[in-house]
Amino acid sequence: MLILKICGAAVLLGLVLLFSFRNSLLNTVIQRVDAKLEKDYQCNVAIQKAAFHGLTNVEFQQITLVPQKADTLVRIDELKTSVSFWKLLVGDIQLGKLEINKGFIQLVKNGKHSNYEAFLKSKKDTTSTDEVNYAKLLNRVSSRLMDLVPTDMQVKGFALKINDNGNKVVFDFNELALAEKKLKTTIQVTSDKFSQQWSINGFADPRDRKADLTFANTKGDTIKLPYIDKKFNLKTGFKSIHFNLENLAMDNGELHIDGYSSIDNLFINNPKIASKDVIIKNARFDYRWIVGKRFIALDSTSTIQLNNIKCQPFVSYTNDEDKIYALKLNIPKMKAQDFISSLPTGLFRHFEGMEAQGSFSYSLNFKYNNHKPNNVVFDSSLKPEGIKITKYGEADLNKINSPFTYRAIDKGVLQRPIYVGSGNWNYTPLTSMSPYLTKCVLTSEDPSFMTHRGFINAAFKESISKNIRTKKFARGASTISMQLVKNVFLTREKTLSRKLEEILLVYVLENNRIASKQRMLEVYFNIIEWGPNIYGIAEASQFYFQKKPWDLNINQCLFLAQIIPNPKGFMAKFDSNNRLKPGPKQTERFLVNLMFKRNLITSNDTIGNFPLYISGPAKYYLKQKPTISDSNTNSIEEFEF
Repeated sequence: MLILKICGAAVLLGLVLLFSFRNSLLNTVIQRVDAKLEKDYQCNVAIQKAAFHGLTNVEFQQITLVPQKADTLVRIDELKTSVSFWKLLVGDIQLGKLEINKGFIQLVKNGKHSNYEAFLKSKKDTTSTDEVNYAKLLNRVSSRLMDLVPTDMQVKGFALKINDNGNKVVFDFNELALAEKKLKTTIQVTSDKFSQQWSINGFADPRDRKADLTFANTKGDTIKLPYIDKKFNLKTGFKSIHFNLENLAMDNGELHIDGYSSIDNLFINNPKIASKDVIIKNARFDYRWIVGKRFIALDSTSTIQLNNIKCQPFVSYTNDEDKIYALKLNIPKMKAQDFISSLPTGLFRHFEGMEAQGSFSYSLNFKYNNHKPNNVVFDSSLKPEGIKITKYGEADLNKINSPFTYRAIDKGVLQRPIYVGSGNWNYTPLTSMSPYLTKCVLTSEDPSFMTHRGFINAAFKESISKNIRTKKFARGASTISMQLVKNVFLTREKTLSRKLEEILLVYVLENNRIASKQRMLEVYFNIIEWGPNIYGIAEASQFYFQKKPWDLNINQCLFLAQIIPNPKGFMAKFDSNNRLKPGPKQTERFLVNLMFKRNLITSNDTIGNFPLYISGPAKYYLKQKPTISDSNTNSIEEFEF
C-alpha cells in the first residue's frame, strides 16, 4: 500500500513540475528545432509568441520559416492546437484540435535555385545496417502522419503559393474545416488568366484511418489543373474524383491498404500522348495493397475499370536476395464491341466508328529478376471467340488488298503521292523482285514473318530485358506487320496513341487474315523509304545500282536490307573510298552465314559476287555526312518509340 502511495505521489509531482515548467520546456523544444533546421536545412524559424494554455493547449503567433538567402517558405500569423497528453508522455505528438488564421506556404524557384531545395536532399542514415521492414516502416510513417491530422480543424485565410520561374499559381484555402469526422474545404485557385473554386468534402477519420472524399468544382464545371500546363506541356482536368480509404492496418506482420478511387470525365492533352484531347468518361480503381517485410504488392483481387473494360491486375516488387518485378493482367471474357466502345476518345481515333462481333479474353504474365535478366517471363495470350469486324473506322484495313495511294509523312510534312498498284510503272509485284531480296530482308528484319501473327513474344522478352538493364528505351520489338500498319494506316508521330493503335490494328489485320503474307510483303517493299525521297524497291534499285528489282544480286540485297532502319543515313556505311566499312561488312557476313544455316541460300548463290559498288545517283551522296535528323523509322528500328 505504501509503494502505491509513493508511486502516486511521484506521478503527481511529475505532473505538477510538467505543468509549472511547460512553457520553459516548449521554448527549449523550439530552440532545438531552430538549431536543427539551421544545421540540416540552412533555415531559421522564428516564433513571436509560444505559450501553453492549460496542460495540452498551445498557441503560437507569427511563425516564420525562412531559408538563408531565399524567400520566406512558411508564415503563419496565428496557430492554436491541442496535443494528446498521453502521447506526449511516450514522446509522440498527436494533434487534437487545430486552428490556423492567415498565413501561407510559398514555393519559389529562380533559375536552378529554390527556397525549398534543402528539404529535397536525401539525409541517409549510414550508421544503421539493419534491413528495412517495408510494412513496419510504412505503418510507422502513416501512423505519425495520421496523428498529425487533427480530429477538429479550422483553417482560414491560408494559401499555398507556387512561383516556378514565373509560372505562378495560388491555392487559397478560403475554408478548411474538419468537425465530427466531416471535412469541408473550399479552395480558390488562381493563375495567369485562370480562376476556379474547388471543393473537397466528405468523411475523414484520421484516428480510425478511414476516409471518403469527393473532389470537385463548386460550380459543377470541369476542374482544370493549372501550372502543369506550362511546366510539362500537359493540359488535363476532370469532372470529379472520389477517394475512399476503407482500411489501413497491420495484419500478421503485413500492412493492408484497402479502398477505391474513381474519376469522371478525365481529359488529357499532351503531344507525346496523342494529337487530340484524350477523354475517359469513367474510370475506377478498387485497390488492395499488401506490404510485407520485403515486398509490396497490389493484390489480384483489385480491379481496374475503364468505361466497360474491367481487368484484374497483380503487381509486385520483392527486394530480398534478388529484386523481382512481376505483373499479371487478366481481362475476363467480354464482347469485342464493348471493348471498342470503351476505348478512350482521342487515343484510338482510327477505331472510332468500328463495329465488331464476337468476344475475347486476355491475360498477361510478366516477371523480371535483376540477377537473371535473360530469364524474363513474358506471356501474352488473347483468346478470341468469333471475332469479326463488320464495319471499319478511319483505318479501313481492307484497302491493303486493292490499289491505293500512299503518302509518307516526313517531319510532319506530307510527301509526294505514290500509287500502290499496276497503274504505277514503278510498282513491282513480289514475283518480279529478286528472290534474294525477300530472303535478306526477312533474315535481317523479321525471320518469322511468314508464320507469326503480328507479334513475337521472344522479341518482346529480349527488348524488355535490354531496356530494363540499360534503364532506357534502347530496343524495340516491332515486326514487319507493325511497320506496315504504321506506314499505311497511321503516321510516324512519336505518340503513345500511335503505338497502341498500331498494336491493336496489327492484331486485327493478322488474326482476321484480312491480307495474305505475300500481299503484305509486296506492299511493304513498294512503299518503304529506302533513301532520301526514295520510296519502294523499284526506285531504290535504280537509285543505288541502276538496275531493275529482279536483277539485284545477293550483295546488293544485303545492302538494301541493312539500310532499312536508317535509309537516309546510308552514307555512314561507306569509307572515304566509297567502300563498305568493316562494321557493315561484318553484318553482311553474319547475315550470309545465318541464311546458310537456314538453308535459304547455297554456296552457288555467292559465286561470282563482286564487291558492292554504288553506281546510281546515290554515289553523289556518299561524300555527305549523315546527321541524326536523317534517321527514319520504316523498319525494326533500334530506338523505336
